[in-house]
Amino acid sequence: MSAYTATIDWERNGADFLDDKYSRQHVWRFDGGVEIRASSSPHVVPVPMSCETAVDPEEAFIAALSSCHMLWFLSLAAKRGFVVDAYRDEAMGNMAKNSEGKIAMTEVTLRPSVTFGGANGPGPDEISAMHDEAHEKCFIANSVKTLVRCEPVQ
Repeated sequence: MSAYTATIDWERNGADFLDDKYSRQHVWRFDGGVEIRASSSPHVVPVPMSCETAVDPEEAFIAALSSCHMLWFLSLAAKRGFVVDAYRDEAMGNMAKNSEGKIAMTEVTLRPSVTFGGANGPGPDEISAMHDEAHEKCFIANSVKTLVRCEPVQ
């Protein structure tokens, strides 16, 4: 079993808090030293409390699904002897009420466009089959209904 970590840091920095107009900007830190500016979505919390130029959790969710799918697709293509020159996905997610009446990311649509190089390229059926298999193998897609626990540190 593998464990993955992320550290999320937010500070009030002296701003009033009880008026609910505090900044939602924060930092995501990952084990390799990467730091990403993050914020609530401006679709959820208006600017200036949100930052339009930062990544929001909803975007990160879509990106994680797309990235995982792409990585599996590239692996499958390589194993089948197909050279991928470029891969681009303009993924999109929709927020709506789910079957329990809660606001959720109810649908994510991946729209990958793949450019193959070399003399031996796959046909449309094989490309479709690789995308189907990539979806089945994607750890993130398989985790969408995962249990999320909250264990506050005292």
